[in-house]
Amino acid sequence: MIVFQSVSKLYNGSAPALEDITFKVDPGEFVCLVGKSGSGKTTIIKLLTGEEKPSKGRVFFGQYEVNKLGSKELPPFRRHVGVVFQDFKLLPMKNTYENVAFALEAAGRSQEEIKELVPQVLDMVGLSDKLANFPHELSGGEKQRVAIARAMVHRPEVIIADEPTGNLDPFNTWEIINLLQKINQLGTTLILATHDKEIVNNLDRRVVTLDRGRIIRDEERGKYILV
Repeated sequence: MIVFQSVSKLYNGSAPALEDITFKVDPGEFVCLVGKSGSGKTTIIKLLTGEEKPSKGRVFFGQYEVNKLGSKELPPFRRHVGVVFQDFKLLPMKNTYENVAFALEAAGRSQEEIKELVPQVLDMVGLSDKLANFPHELSGGEKQRVAIARAMVHRPEVIIADEPTGNLDPFNTWEIINLLQKINQLGTTLILATHDKEIVNNLDRRVVTLDRGRIIRDEERGKYILV
């Protein structure tokens, strides 16, 4: 499904953010992407979503060659990829329902579709009773559930979770991780970028470890090991 083929990314005046990265992710996999700050995790995510283009190499997502997509081709492509961020990125003046609906409105979906899809996805993340609540009325864990619902509402093939538990307490952290596992079990490919050693070691999933822009370890049932 996802292939990085000899990918390097250079920014002017700095060391390579990525250097000769090659790996693939199969449909339905759950992959943990780990590494110290500056190791290249965020750059991989930006290349996969088309936010950045590689300096060298090619990035494939299904039938798309992401690095060749133009500005008009990127929005429909991005509906295949849902992204969950550490800081939620919710719209403060919109309630839970409206925050999720906005993603569909921006894609030009009809009101009939929106009325059908939004309650379904909010029920899946356990927020059916919070439709009218605004972000300031939600806990950190609930905000992240709204963000996951928004990422899921297009029914993407892949969810990328970029440090999704970084602002959460231990209880809410595991609530979110369990939800991501449930989403993966339903068939969605999951890429989790995290600094949390306990999460990685307890998940016992594939672990891709980055260091200074290179993959130094790729293990099918890996652990969080940084030298």
